[in-house]
Amino acid sequence: MDLSSVVPVILCGGSGTRLWPKSRQKLPKQLLSLTGEHTMLQQTLQRVTDYARPIIVCNEDHRFMVAQQAHELGIEVSIVIEPVGRNTAPAIAFAAMAALEANKNPGLLVLPADHLLSDIDHFHDAVKTGIEKSEQGGLVTFGIVPDAPETGYGYIKMEGGDNKLIGKINKFVEKPSLDTAKEYLASGDYYWNAGMFLFQAETYMAELAVYAPTIASVSTEAMKTSAKESDFTRLDQAVVEKIPPDSVDYAVMEHTQNGYVVPLKCGWSDVGSWASLWQALDKDAQGNVALGDVILEDCENSLVFGEDHLVTAIGVKDLVIVDTKNAVMVAPKDRAQEVKALVEKIQQAGRDEHLLHREVVRPWGKYDSIGNGDRFQVKRITVNPGASLSLQMHHHRAEHWVVVSGTAIVQRDEEEIMLSENESVYIPIGAKHRLTNPGLLPLEIIEVQSGSYLGEDDIVRFDDIYGRQAQPA
Repeated sequence: MDLSSVVPVILCGGSGTRLWPKSRQKLPKQLLSLTGEHTMLQQTLQRVTDYARPIIVCNEDHRFMVAQQAHELGIEVSIVIEPVGRNTAPAIAFAAMAALEANKNPGLLVLPADHLLSDIDHFHDAVKTGIEKSEQGGLVTFGIVPDAPETGYGYIKMEGGDNKLIGKINKFVEKPSLDTAKEYLASGDYYWNAGMFLFQAETYMAELAVYAPTIASVSTEAMKTSAKESDFTRLDQAVVEKIPPDSVDYAVMEHTQNGYVVPLKCGWSDVGSWASLWQALDKDAQGNVALGDVILEDCENSLVFGEDHLVTAIGVKDLVIVDTKNAVMVAPKDRAQEVKALVEKIQQAGRDEHLLHREVVRPWGKYDSIGNGDRFQVKRITVNPGASLSLQMHHHRAEHWVVVSGTAIVQRDEEEIMLSENESVYIPIGAKHRLTNPGLLPLEIIEVQSGSYLGEDDIVRFDDIYGRQAQPA
């Protein structure tokens, strides 16, 4: 069976709220390295190198990070940008139509970007099992073989089955009580719903038109009115906002008469909380997972994460301790799912720690706000080789730039200034300016801002090579 004819569709939305403060809206878990050297998106891409060119569906905030992470692996991808989220049914429709533009009715393998799989060979075998049924017009989902009476997942009941390799979907059921979950586990007919699917692009669009016709018609309109930018397909926000939000399960899979389930036993985890991350990772002799700069004494069954400096703990048991540059979270491991409530309180308080890390990624590189006070702010800015910030000006702040390493070209009004290490430049209030790295190595500078208002929205942008209009820098 030829995997190269199957197009992976990687759904890269979501904010990973339950993994706060590491995962945040502007840099969610799928773009982080939580379970290995590579990010979760990169691990997903590495899983499908024998398949056709992947299509990634993501939002505007993440598009450059998604492209950069694929580029780091040397994997060519197509990216569909959703201006607003409308859940998985429209997202898959966008990808299906994008795939049909390049292929004659390809198979689509729909995968979340943020799941962990340890047995990749079994995963590929399961896909091969589903290909023949999908080519016959079937809509296949992959059900995780449960190893515990889990109450945090929805379930799929399989009807009959060919040696338990594939069978008809009998029904989907919502997250059960513990007693019901135990019954499901004992029966052997129920599987966790992991949100992974396989079907032909035309089959999906036809079923969507039958069971969710508004989603099908307006999604088609959104693709017809989309704009192409290199490997990006940008959808029109006004059109996408007209699409009723719905999941593929509710819109199609629960209604179709051609639904099938392939049992999958491959060391799967959705890494949906700090507790599930602890469960998925290797532990020391005391059952601890230590990530980053961590020293533990007499601790048991805990997960401790240190991002920017040494984190220590003595005598703790069954705790999650997560330290980042601008937030710390401590919780009992069995209450890790409740982190979402903390995030909601942060939002209600008008704070921004649910959105941003102290270190913020931009298309041109990143910046870290290392100090601030009344009328001043200090940032460490890294500009990637060949990259350039937008041509911009500020109404309320002046800036001093000091080059720490690398070479900078600074445009200041009509001047062009070349700076090397230990050289600096002053950008007065109201001056048009741009920073460019012409070198082959990253450019590191220290920026000192001073003025009456230092917010990121004090930017008037005149030109930007990344096509941004309203976003900062």
